[in-house]
Amino acid sequence: SRPFLLWSTRGHYACRFFSIFKWEVGFIFLLSIRSVTAQARYSIPEEQAEGSFVGNIARDLGLDVGRLVSGKARIITKGGREYVGLQRDKGALVIKERIDREELCGKTTPCSFSFEVILENPIQLYRITVEVVDVNDNSPAFPKDQIVLKMVENAATGTRFALESADDPDVGLNDIQKYVLRPSDNFKLEVNTQQDGDRFIEMVLQNPLDREKQETHTLLLVASDGGEPHRSGTARIHITVLDVNDNAPVCSQKEYKAEVKENSPEGAVITAVSARDDDKGANAELSFSIAHGARETKQLFQVNPQTGEIKVAGKIDFEKSKSYQLNVQASDHGGLTDTCKVFIQIIDENDNIPTIQLMSFSNSISEDAPPGTTIAVVNVNDEDSDNNGVVKCIIDSDAPFKIESSLTGYYTIVTDDILDRENIPEYNITIKVTDQGSPPLSSSKSINVKVSDVNDSPPKFDEMQYSITVPENNSPGFSVFVLSASDADWGQNARVSYFLEEKQINGAAVSSLVSVGSDTGVINILKSLDYEQIKWFEFNVTARDAGSPPLSSVATIKIIIQDQNDNPPQVLYPVQTAGSVVAEMVPRSADVGYLVTKVVAVDVDSGQNAWLSYKLQKATDRALFEVGSQNGEIRTVRQVTEKDLLKQRLTVIVEDNGQPSRSATVIVNVAVADSFPEVLSEFSDFPHDKDYNDNLTFYLVLALAVVSFLFITCLVVILSVKIYRWRQSRILYHSSLPVIPYYPPRYSDTLGTGTLPHTYNYEVCRTTDSRKSDCKFGRAGSQNVLIMDPSSTGTMQRMQSEKSILDEPDSPLEQKQLHICSFLRNIVYTSLY
Repeated sequence: SRPFLLWSTRGHYACRFFSIFKWEVGFIFLLSIRSVTAQARYSIPEEQAEGSFVGNIARDLGLDVGRLVSGKARIITKGGREYVGLQRDKGALVIKERIDREELCGKTTPCSFSFEVILENPIQLYRITVEVVDVNDNSPAFPKDQIVLKMVENAATGTRFALESADDPDVGLNDIQKYVLRPSDNFKLEVNTQQDGDRFIEMVLQNPLDREKQETHTLLLVASDGGEPHRSGTARIHITVLDVNDNAPVCSQKEYKAEVKENSPEGAVITAVSARDDDKGANAELSFSIAHGARETKQLFQVNPQTGEIKVAGKIDFEKSKSYQLNVQASDHGGLTDTCKVFIQIIDENDNIPTIQLMSFSNSISEDAPPGTTIAVVNVNDEDSDNNGVVKCIIDSDAPFKIESSLTGYYTIVTDDILDRENIPEYNITIKVTDQGSPPLSSSKSINVKVSDVNDSPPKFDEMQYSITVPENNSPGFSVFVLSASDADWGQNARVSYFLEEKQINGAAVSSLVSVGSDTGVINILKSLDYEQIKWFEFNVTARDAGSPPLSSVATIKIIIQDQNDNPPQVLYPVQTAGSVVAEMVPRSADVGYLVTKVVAVDVDSGQNAWLSYKLQKATDRALFEVGSQNGEIRTVRQVTEKDLLKQRLTVIVEDNGQPSRSATVIVNVAVADSFPEVLSEFSDFPHDKDYNDNLTFYLVLALAVVSFLFITCLVVILSVKIYRWRQSRILYHSSLPVIPYYPPRYSDTLGTGTLPHTYNYEVCRTTDSRKSDCKFGRAGSQNVLIMDPSSTGTMQRMQSEKSILDEPDSPLEQKQLHICSFLRNIVYTSLY
């Protein structure tokens, strides 16, 4: 309880306690999703000064003051005035503006107003009710200061005269408690209480009137309340005594009941009252009026003085009052009256649209928020009654949210499903409330909820594998491709960086071959690539976002090196050497199309860059030979005659199909003769081809020097055994040509078909530098080769059909030595090529 003082200065100063009010604080805990709800009730006197203490809400609700501050506690009112303020740092409620109970509630008791205190993080809602206690700050007042009455002189004792009661806006003890009539010689005052609480005042005649003794009477009517200090109001009653009119009007019914719809237009007839008077003439003419009643009642209804019809005079609102009582007075010209009661019931109409008030709202929610997360609390209210005030609240069905009821009139909007910002970044939620009236009324409110991003989407490449073609011999730093990975997230979570995964390619780190721009995704080739060394290679690039934790994806990049025509053809046969001259022999009996030899060449490039064509550039006799453009076969064009020169020199050019094309030239020496001795002397004059490969000769000499000490002993033994036979073979052939351990294949024509009768084998030995490649031939089945040495004049012919001493079987020791020598020779050739 809490006392307060009222000071009165009405003639004297006095101080007393006005009243002691008990404060009742009740807590009602209701279960609601993500909110805690309780109620508190306070009682305060009206007309308190601003800043006056109302109550300690923190203590009464069991809250910590820090919770009020951190939860941003605030007061939510329903569109009315905010009489009470909240001091969060003290946890106290204080008067924010002056409260006039009469203005707030009128005659309604008890008088109270409610508001909500809401806290956030988590959302908590408390309903606070403040009862305003009346203070005696209004004096009773009569509608008129002067009341004029007319009474017949022969009015019977006990005749009643209705008087208009006074009005006091205060309630309870502060309302009117008694009426006093002075003087009371002829009249007494009776006060009756009606069903609605109003007082019905009647002045009763106690002693007969005598117009001849006193034609007028003046009385003083005093209305007093029960407040401290007392307040009162007065009205003067002027009574005129009339001549005899001995029949008073009589109402047809003492009570009337009627109904009228709220919002009925002005002038609408509600009902009609009637009365009769047994007098005649002017004394029988009646008039109707509303005798007494509240000021508001008289503003809403009016009575036709002649017909007694009761009509609507103002705007009737069911929400303000559900029923009214009228006292209709029938009066004749003689001043006699009778009063009847009219009870008017107001019928509710669905004239109030439901309202939606947003109590709390979070306009942003994380996309990883679990289902059931609260985003808003709304209050729905409809001032109509019965079905007209019953509402249904719904939200859009296509949004992943649902609405649930918490307290009466309060609804909570929560998430109903998993959110995905990448699909829908924001939602426009429409809250619609509809009452059950006929026709139903509805209203709606839209709120916008943005979904904040979470790093849940990894970067995505357009393709998981890329194939990029790069021409060889590219310039270092050449940009070949731009990688692009998209991330469905937003902001920092969508910022993608690119990283090259390290690996080894042909013994070198991939980072030494390519680079990837971390921000741009540009792939650069750092070195000049050689198709002949590497034809393709693969590496991985990781795209990683800047989220926390970061997400990534990997793409495989395949670099395909495109061949360029950067290598000329290499002639494998015939071999051009500096120490000896190799010649092909053509018999004079050779027919047209005779296969002389075949130029064999290769090109380490690929594709059309390796397609070779052969042309005869120049020849001793162009009319005798031709070269196959595709196969390099040298054939006779016509029949060989006796007139043809024994020595024929052909220059063949080999070209590839690249752009621009590259070429190589080879010289083929041809001897036109039927036997070797025939041309021996002539071949000693063959010019030597100076265009041999100096590097190849150097490597040959170096290799021979390195391995010579391994088989020098074997050579000495073999030479000592073979010395005798070698001398005999020299006498037999008259030749001093040394035998080299390399024999090119023999090409001859068979039955004029123009094809090679024997197969031949060769191995291509390629190095990283295609210009230093070489070829090693295998031994053919039969050979017909002419080998010339500049320091010798002899020839050697090895025919399969001849049975010479060289072809005799060797002894086991000789065979073993030959095997050892052959093995060492192979080592030499392998090291060379």
